[in-house]
Amino acid sequence: MPFYYTLGKIPPKRHTVFRKPDGSLYYEQLFGTEGFSGVSSLLYHIYRPTMVKEIHRAIDLTPKAAVTHNITARMLRGWDIAPEDDFLDSRTIVLFNNDLNIALAAPRQSMTDYFYKNADSDELIFVHQGSGVLRTFLGNLSFGYGDYLVIPRGTIYQIQFETAENRLLIVESFSPIVTPKRYRNQFGQLLEHSPFCERDIRRPSILETYDEKGDFLIKIKKQNHLHQVVYASHPFDVVGWDGYFYPYAFSAHDFEPITGRIHQPPPVHQTFEGHNFVVCTFAPRLYDYHPDAIPAPYNHSNIDSDEVLYYVDGDFMSRNHVEKGYISLHPAGIPHGPHPGAIERSIGQKETRELAVMIDTFKPLKLTETALQIENEDYYRSWLE
Repeated sequence: MPFYYTLGKIPPKRHTVFRKPDGSLYYEQLFGTEGFSGVSSLLYHIYRPTMVKEIHRAIDLTPKAAVTHNITARMLRGWDIAPEDDFLDSRTIVLFNNDLNIALAAPRQSMTDYFYKNADSDELIFVHQGSGVLRTFLGNLSFGYGDYLVIPRGTIYQIQFETAENRLLIVESFSPIVTPKRYRNQFGQLLEHSPFCERDIRRPSILETYDEKGDFLIKIKKQNHLHQVVYASHPFDVVGWDGYFYPYAFSAHDFEPITGRIHQPPPVHQTFEGHNFVVCTFAPRLYDYHPDAIPAPYNHSNIDSDEVLYYVDGDFMSRNHVEKGYISLHPAGIPHGPHPGAIERSIGQKETRELAVMIDTFKPLKLTETALQIENEDYYRSWLE
């Protein structure tokens, strides 16, 4: 996380007596990853956070690969994923490897009957369509079109939608999702040349605290299984917390593109990273200003990485035909580049209004059966002249 934060009531010292108005103790919880050496927060609960009443049968969510060895460029029609009422039912994995899952979701209703915790992965949720509030035991975050929601693993949350038509791109990372190392100094502060800074990061606010006992269902994803656990107290019983481990929001509209006289390579668009992958934001920007500049990207070899591009909005200048929600996969092993005519069209252009999210993985991605069902099958031929 970029910086220390505190919300609600906390005692002046760690691991010391902290009493409720009736004289009994609040219950302290260390919330973090990587044992006791990673980033963490200290939470203070009204009730013990360990009061399990029932554990129901787990549901296997392990993604199944329809294609495991791929060298075919592919285009997926992401918005062909059918909407579902339930948030978890709507999450559909289309690409995955041992480092991450890439999923699409089109939930129609808010989460009201249960809470969710991903104990496997940090989650990066990009909001393509819709708005609402991410409610967590660490506070709430409002979100809308173009927002990234970064949710550390283990966060208990609900999503409250204000809209019925919602489209989400979700990355489940089996390693922590962090800001790019080259944009941070030795203390973790974002540097002056970073395309965003701490002022752009929205932290939780409005800490909801519920003093309730009863039956509270928390669906917990662990080892690709969805466990259903009933707790005896409301999970949002936190009266205060402090630390570095919490969900936050960042808008793609607040990304400040780095431009130059000639075409800049994709790393200038990097926004997040995890183990063996990066996430980039292609935001509206001015084009290159050398008099002979070619704004379209040059052909490049994907020898080390699979490149996934999720098209959000605008006219993407390197492709001849894309629509909102399309996902291109350019796999490692073969070069790719602009479609025929794209280079010529780009010359002399001054700016682009495109918005897209790129995910580069440094291990090959596998495709699920759902990915094949929404594929434009002839895409790999689209460079022929």
